[in-house]
Amino acid sequence: MSKERARRREEREREAAVLAAARAAEAERRERRDARRAVLTSRLPRRRPRQTGILAQRRRRQTGATIALLLLLNILVWLFVPEWSARVGALIVSILAAPVLYTMLFRRT
Repeated sequence: MSKERARRREEREREAAVLAAARAAEAERRERRDARRAVLTSRLPRRRPRQTGILAQRRRRQTGATIALLLLLNILVWLFVPEWSARVGALIVSILAAPVLYTMLFRRT
């Protein structure tokens, strides 16, 4: 009986050793991958987290409204003006006028 138990224990230990070797190999691959990723991402600039709060939310909403207004204006120009030069001109003017429009609509003095 003890020989049978010793044989089973030896089989369990052998299976455990195989599983441990597989886990070690996987851990080594994961560490190499993480090291490569760290080297590559260390050269990139860090992303700033998105600001939260009432003021940031209001600024995002105001910026979105300004962009939506200018987009609507450009869509109307593209629909009703057939000349390409006028379309491109309206696009350039809307890009240049966006900060002025934002200031006129939302800034308080």
